[in-house]
Amino acid sequence: MDFNNYLYIAIRAALDAGKSIMDIYSDPNADFGIEKKADNSPLTLADKASNRLIVAALSVTVFPILSEEEKQCSYEERKNWETLWVVDPLDGTKEFIKRNGEFTVNIALVHKGVPVLGVIYVPVRKELYFACDTIGAYKLTHIDSENQPSMKGMRERATRLPSALVHQGIVVVASRSHQTEETTRYIDNLRKKGQPVTLISSGSSLKICLVAEGSADIYPRFAPTMEWDTAAGHAIARAAGCDIYHIDEKTPLTYNKEDLLNPWFVVKPVSSIL
Repeated sequence: MDFNNYLYIAIRAALDAGKSIMDIYSDPNADFGIEKKADNSPLTLADKASNRLIVAALSVTVFPILSEEEKQCSYEERKNWETLWVVDPLDGTKEFIKRNGEFTVNIALVHKGVPVLGVIYVPVRKELYFACDTIGAYKLTHIDSENQPSMKGMRERATRLPSALVHQGIVVVASRSHQTEETTRYIDNLRKKGQPVTLISSGSSLKICLVAEGSADIYPRFAPTMEWDTAAGHAIARAAGCDIYHIDEKTPLTYNKEDLLNPWFVVKPVSSIL
């Protein structure tokens, strides 16, 4: 199936959600309204505002929505969803609270367990990553909800991923907030292969985007993530010639599982020999 017609709906939803987030983020007097969820992760007014906008926008389609900030349906119901939206309205809430700009809006369309369409918007930087199986992956800069060209205009202005970026040695991207001993060991093993290894840190789904665009060679993740953390980035990575694998580095992640928790994973180009 060609899901390209749904891409513009997802992009507009992400851009509008980004504006709602920035309205709160940019207000020096704003109360973020920080709460703790059951898993002790933070929830802010920006998460809620973004979620409301995205759910309303995607509800014009026929597909059900799996969002981090919505009440989750039972697997008995979800298992019959062949195609569904997977949404993280504000990925990197900790980065949002720290005001370091490294947070994103993530929207993916998953078909038969595979992410086939993905949109990631970085509101502070006004950067948009978007992809669909049938058209490839792109990055567009200087875009916000007040400056939304047509889908055709976006593709004409955007850079096709991966970009022709040149760097020496192996560039590894790792989490800014979730460093682990396993990650350190993985990076040490890469160093033993003889090439110089450069480590860069980033927040949210930006780490997946850095591999998809070619700024980094690999992103190992040895810490918990949920399906909505990775689905949009996974679609973009797949369309850019990369994939997200289990730690066997062969088996791709799948979605709409009974347990929405992801296994540990590695993001890298399909052709990578690392």
